[in-house]
Formats: sequence, structure tokens, C-alpha cells
Amino acid sequence: MRIYHTYFSRGTLLHWATWLFSFLVLLSYSSEAGKAESSSPNVLFISVDDLNDWITPLGGHPNAKTPNMERLAAMGTTFSNAYCSAPACNPSRASLMTGIRPHRSGVYQNNSVWRNSPLLAKAQTLPQYFRSHGYHTLGSGKIFHSNFPDPESWSDYYPSKRVQRPFPPLPPEGTSFNGLNLNHFDWGELNVDKEEFSDWKVADFVVEQLLKPSDKPLFLACGIYLPHLPWYLPEGYLERFPVDEIELPSSFEHDLNDVPEAARKNVRFGDHEAVTKAGQWKLAIQGYLASMSFADDCLGRVLDALEAGPHKDNTIIVLWSDHGWHLGEKFTWKKFTLWEEATRLPLLFAGPGIAKNRFCQAPVNLIDLYPTLVDMAGLKKKEGLDGTSLRPFLENPDYIWGRPSLTTWGKGNHSLRTPRWRYTRYSDGSEELYDHANDPQEWTNLAGDSNYDSIKENLVHWFPTEEADVVPGISNPPPFFERLEEQRRILEEEGKL
Repeated sequence: MRIYHTYFSRGTLLHWATWLFSFLVLLSYSSEAGKAESSSPNVLFISVDDLNDWITPLGGHPNAKTPNMERLAAMGTTFSNAYCSAPACNPSRASLMTGIRPHRSGVYQNNSVWRNSPLLAKAQTLPQYFRSHGYHTLGSGKIFHSNFPDPESWSDYYPSKRVQRPFPPLPPEGTSFNGLNLNHFDWGELNVDKEEFSDWKVADFVVEQLLKPSDKPLFLACGIYLPHLPWYLPEGYLERFPVDEIELPSSFEHDLNDVPEAARKNVRFGDHEAVTKAGQWKLAIQGYLASMSFADDCLGRVLDALEAGPHKDNTIIVLWSDHGWHLGEKFTWKKFTLWEEATRLPLLFAGPGIAKNRFCQAPVNLIDLYPTLVDMAGLKKKEGLDGTSLRPFLENPDYIWGRPSLTTWGKGNHSLRTPRWRYTRYSDGSEELYDHANDPQEWTNLAGDSNYDSIKENLVHWFPTEEADVVPGISNPPPFFERLEEQRRILEEEGKL
């Protein structure tokens, strides 16, 4: 005993006891920190490009078939009146991913290099913010605009941080299925296995991540490209939508007689004339519906993997599109307008803490996604964002707020959407006002009727009073297929093709 007593003196024992206590405290802290990190919810961030309100949860088109979007809607909350901040890919996605509206950043058009905006040059994107809070940020497919990916946002990306989308199969060079020769405004089936299509490969990558455990919470992006043009599909998808059963959108011969010239400038009369003169309006709609169906199949694979994997009960899902899409309504195609067809979009949430199988009627905006996901994930509030968290709606879809949704298309052109009204003002001062309670197709412009002056007066203060200058862009962006070839070159250079 005396030997041990001599060796473990009181000072020595105190020293070792203190060290042991400190070690146990540190071990406990590390364990709790790891537990907190592993319990943070994952985010499954799903974008479907150019997807309008035709999906079956929104009841937009009688021929649409999107069972997996119905499935997701049953899992959570669907926003029936969600709108973009801009009706074009680049300004919409730049604003969503940075939380800064186009009129503040100056990113108004597709050719604007969004990181050249003084306000966005060092902006912390949504995935960057999650990454700074211990998340592993992964993704595949189109999340940022194709011309302007943001490598710094991601821990890893497939196929490349510089090329978001796996290279797609294409028809032989010079082939035009529809014979319209409108560059990539084309559709048809390719004799290629569906597994070779880029969206299927995107789903493959996302499925792989969802089926394995992760030592960090995930911010996992899934960017489905279809129904963006061209609508090239595996065999069998077009026949899901027999042409003789397809319904054309409602139209009105004098629809544009009462709209200002500033609105008419956005109309792509040439596209509509080419499609209708060739008798291909129903065929074009068939191509769009079939592309929606393929996108829906890819979504189903992702949802199946989430259900089967280890992240099932701890993942927030959000599905969004960057804007809507015209298919002949108002004699125009694509996006690029401030009307309902180009601005309304699907927005669906599911996951822990989110009301199931519910619909929210409030007018909301993609600008609200950044603060919403930060809030739902329990992260520290990000200052300087233009949007507002939608969490109150996700917990109670009947929650009410008194703000309209704002969409901007070019400097000085803005549209406000309330539950009933759409009020649009252009840079030349001209206006449009539509009563959606009585005119859901926006056929009758009420802006010049003095009986509705009070409606405009109640809304006008929501328009921006200051606007940033236009951010310079690519002066002559290459056509679609040339851009694809540049992306192919990058992938070959990186050994990823």
C-alpha cells in the first residue's frame, strides 16, 4: 500500500482525476455534437425545369399523368398559387439560390452573368449556407442556369461542378422531328434506352445517395431537365397520350386586343404561327405531356429510394420549377411573359413537421425558398434575404398573410399576384389588371376601367421603388446545340464522358 500511496500522491491523483473528468466532458460534448449533426434534417431539393401548372395535383390539364407528383402532394403540402421571381431560367434560379430579387441584383435576363452582379458577387448561395453549417452538399442535373453553374456551392456534383447535366442522347445532326426548323423547339422519340437519358442518370446519382448512410446531413439537389426543350424521349412515352384525345388550351380570338404594346413585345407570335400552320399544336402538347411523364417517372424513382433508404424519416423534400410555360395560350410559347401561364409553377413540400395532403392557397414566391429551408432545418437565420419563411403555411396551410407575390421581367416590368388579382405595370407606365375570380384566363384587361382604381391603389405600394441597373451578360450566347457541344468538351477534358 505504501508503494502505491507513494506513486499516486495526492497531487498526482488530482491531476489524473482532472484530466479524466475533462476527457469525459470532451467525449460527451463530441458525442452530443455528433448526435446534433446527425439529427439535423436532410434536404432533398428537386427542380423540374420549365414545369407549368399542368401537373395533376394542380389540375392544370385534363390529359396530364403525373402520379408521383400526386404521391408527393399526399405526403405534404402543395402551394396552389406559387409564382416565380422572373419568368426565365437564369434570373429565376439566381434569385432563388441567393435569396435576392432580380430588381435588387440586376440579373433580369438569361444572358446576365449573375456572379457579375455587385450584390451577388460574394453572395452565399443556399447550398453554400447549408455547407457552412456542416451539411454535405451534393447534386446532379440543372439547378443553376446551364450557362452559369456555381462550383463553389457544392461538395460534389455529378457529372461535374462545371457541367451540371449528364450529356443527353440526341438525334442525328440536322434532324428535326417536327420539321419546323426552330432550333431546339423540337420533340420526338429516340431509339435509345431510357437509362441513357440525362434525367435518368441524374435520378441514378440521387438514388445512390439516398440509399446509403451519411456521416453528415445532406443537402441533395436533383435537377430534372425535362420538360425543358427539346422534348427528346425514350420510345413509348408519346403513345401514353393519344393525339386524338388531347385537349387544346382555351383561347380567345381577341385576347390581346386590350393589352399594351409592352406586353405584346413578349409574345412569340412566330413560334405559334409555325406550330399552328403546320397543324402540330396537339403534337407539341403531346410532346410536353410526355416529357412531364418522363420527369414524373424519374421523380418516382427518387421517392422510392428515399422510402427504402436510411433517410426516410429525417428528410425535408421540396419540389419546384423555375417558372411556368405557355403552350399556345395568348398566341405564345415558352416563358418570358408576366401572365399566369409563365409565372405560376408547382411548389410542393413534404417531410417532418409539414402538414400532409394539404393545399395552401396563399400567393407565395420562389424567393421564399431560401429562408424557408433555413428555418425548417433549424439553422441560424440568414440575414439579407428578400423572401419570408413559409414555415407557418407548412404547419398550418390555412395561415393567412397579406402580401402579394412579385414577378419581374426586365427592369421596370413587374407583376403582382394576390389570391384574386393580377396587377402588372411596365416600364413605360402601361398596365394590366385581371380578376381571377371571374377571368382565370386573363382575357379582359381591367386596368383602364376607373371602377378598379381602388384595387390598383391598394397594390401599387408593393411595386419596387428602386431598381438595379442591368448586369451585363453574354452578348451573343451560342445556340442550344452549340452550348451542348461546349459542355461535351468540358466533360471530355475532365474525363467524365
